[in-house]
Amino acid sequence: MSNRSITPADEAGILAEALPYIKRFHGKTIVVKYGGNAMTEERLKQSFARDVVLLKLVGMNVVVVHGGGPQIENLLGRVGKKGEFIQGMRVTDAETMEIVEMVLGGQVNKDVVNLINQAGGKAVGLTGKDGNFIRARKLLLANQNDGGDLIDVGQVGDITQIDPSLIGHLESGGFIPVVAPIGVGKDGETYNINADVVAGKIAEILKAEKLVLLTNTPGVLNESGELITGMTPKEIVDMVADGTLSGGMLPKIGSALDAARNGVKSVHIIDGRVEHALLLEILTDHGVGTMIKSH
Repeated sequence: MSNRSITPADEAGILAEALPYIKRFHGKTIVVKYGGNAMTEERLKQSFARDVVLLKLVGMNVVVVHGGGPQIENLLGRVGKKGEFIQGMRVTDAETMEIVEMVLGGQVNKDVVNLINQAGGKAVGLTGKDGNFIRARKLLLANQNDGGDLIDVGQVGDITQIDPSLIGHLESGGFIPVVAPIGVGKDGETYNINADVVAGKIAEILKAEKLVLLTNTPGVLNESGELITGMTPKEIVDMVADGTLSGGMLPKIGSALDAARNGVKSVHIIDGRVEHALLLEILTDHGVGTMIKSH
């Protein structure tokens, strides 16, 4: 629908539809994982930034956690390295970690901050090293083919602690925190952490009303490829067990499940390829993905 086909009465109706949602979520925290097409296509980047600023202006505390997979792959390719993934986690040796930190903590973080600021917000970029706010240790993955074996994927982190005070200070000053998923170890080691996992843990610690994960799929799909609009934690466990959910969806669904079980009211896995997906999911009756209720 083009803007020209919307009458003033339609516009008023759209705004009125948003009112109960604005009222319900005013003063609440919404954690958004930003990645995929929404992060690389110009039109979607602009609509995402405007959505974040609007939600902030109507009284919600928005925290953005971003990924940067395509940008990391691009720079790895330029230095002659090939990305490798195990169970959806990037294998990260020391050289790869340098590139990951440079891309996530530098280029991508500042791009997202700039995008939101250009849309009229006040964004501030952080990594987990700032104020030691994301503490981590080395992550060892359980080998799914051999129950007792553990896989070392390099400088990939498992979150041990998140200190919410830095985010609290920024929010009270009217700022929008933009978090790069990099953690710090007890001896100052740098860890690459999956952005979905960071978003989920931050949502838990902040007791967020919602965790919204932007993806390159319509949401969670069943074995026939159809969208599931609503799920319970038990249904998710069953779909992982029977292999319907696998690969890159595993960290996403794992963090969604943990968040839903640990106090986040609802988790939304939504299609970031849809313009204004964030507003559609939070401020209208028309969701654009899968909602996982806490019970």
